[in-house]
Parts: sequence; structure tokens; C-alpha cells
Amino acid sequence: METLENLRKKLSAAKDIKAVVRAMKAMAASNIAQYTTAVSSLGDYYQTISLAIAAYLVQEKLHGIYDIEKVPKKDESSIHAIIFGSDQGLVGRFNNLMTDFVTQSFQGMPGKKEIWVIGERVQVLLADSGLIAEKTFAVPNSIEVVTPLIGQILIEIEKVLGKSPNHVFYIFHNKPKAIAGYDQVIQRLLPFDEKWQNEFSKIQWPTKNTPQIVGKSKPALLAFISGYLFVSLFKACAESLASENASRLEAMQRADKNIGNLLGSLGHKFHRLRQSSIDEELFDVVSGFEALKKKQGD
Repeated sequence: METLENLRKKLSAAKDIKAVVRAMKAMAASNIAQYTTAVSSLGDYYQTISLAIAAYLVQEKLHGIYDIEKVPKKDESSIHAIIFGSDQGLVGRFNNLMTDFVTQSFQGMPGKKEIWVIGERVQVLLADSGLIAEKTFAVPNSIEVVTPLIGQILIEIEKVLGKSPNHVFYIFHNKPKAIAGYDQVIQRLLPFDEKWQNEFSKIQWPTKNTPQIVGKSKPALLAFISGYLFVSLFKACAESLASENASRLEAMQRADKNIGNLLGSLGHKFHRLRQSSIDEELFDVVSGFEALKKKQGD
């Protein structure tokens, strides 16, 4: 049977947990704002890179990047998947949903698969599904650490392409919805396909002046493409981090609600037991008084 002291300890512990949960909720909300702001700030940079690539296509009178060099047709026999997950818990089904999405997506991709994973949690789940990561990276814990991570990934991509150009790179990550929650998305990073070419060929130069590339055209194009790859990976990472914190915020909101219900239940039990204890004490006092009164009457 529970005692007042036992219930008092449980109430104190529940209040401490509730304070921690509220602190984590505030931190998650702050992180969401940080990462969504970073994604928004990429808009102008991405627009500049897009205009630069479009300007190159106009100056060189090309309809697509594949006109620059005779690149062999895509070889789907070697697919590299860059998967963004999490290193920390309390994120609900964040990593589970990503694992299921990757597994289902791979079913329609014939050929050899090589997985690069950002996050230990999703790596374990992928391994349980039979997908072993070839490379693993730590998840950034702040927006300042995202840039070094993207630099590492780009270096690894360059190493792979240096050995053979016939590799296909995909990005898998969670992307926040407009209102609440997040979805799993896939983006083809390399090589550039017709969809990518059509996207840039439709871009209109903002002025009537004809754009020109200063200096040699090929090094300029390589710099533009490098910037495009950086933006694509940076955006995917920031969106994944925003989604992770959104999932954590939802988990903390559920925990806060459950702890609130628990506090209400414990509080009700505590007050009921306390009232019962007071009633027993009063009954003992009244009984003792009546016994004493009776004894004095005798």
C-alpha cells in the first residue's frame, strides 16, 4: 500500500522530469527556428548559383551540361546513397521512417548499393534491414558544424568520381512539412539528369543585358557546380536537423501531456490519502476524548 511519503517522492520526481521535458521542448523549438532560418537563407545563394549556371548555358549556347563533354550514359550498377538520420534518441519514428523509405526506394534501383550514413541511430536500423554503411559521419549539433560535414562528404564524392565517373549519388533525408511534421524525400545529386538540365534551361536572366563569363568557361562551370552541390547537401542536412527537432518536439509534447496526467493522478491520490489520514487522526482524537470524558464521569 502506498504511503504519503512514497507519493510525495513520486510527485517530486514527476515534477523534476516535467521541468526537464519543458527545457527540451524549448531547446527543440529553438533549434527548429535555427535550422529553418538556415534553409531560408540558402535561397539567395541558390538563386545566384542557378543564374550563374544559366548564364553559362546561354554563353556557350548549350542545352545541357552533357553537351560539354561526352559523358557515358548513366550506369546504375553503382549507386551511392547519402542518408541523413540522427545520433540522439527521443525523436519518435524519425529514423524508423527513414529506414523504411530507403529500403522501399532501393527496391526500384537495380545494381550495387553503397550507403553513406549521417547518424548512428539510423545506421543501426539500416544494418538490421541488411543495409551496411560503408561510411559513417556524425550528425552536426549546431548550424556551424554543418559546413565542415558537407566539406567532408564532397571530398569523399570527389574521391569516388576520381576513380570512375560512372557513379550515381542520391540524397535521402527528412524534410519538414509546411505546417507540422515531416516527409521522407529523395534527391538525385549526381550525375545531372534531364530534369536538372530542364530546370536551369528555363531560368530567365533578370535583365536585358546578355550575361557573360569572365575568364575560362570550364573552371567557372566547375565552380558553379561545386556551389550547387554544396547548397544541395547543406539544405538536405539543415532540413533533416529541423525535422529531427520537430520530431523531438512532438515526442516532448506527448511526454509533457502524459506527465501532466500522471501528476494529476498522483496529486489526487496524495490528497485523498492525506485526507483519509487526517480523518483517522481526528477519529482517534474524538475517540480518545470520548473515552477520557467517560472515564472522568465514572
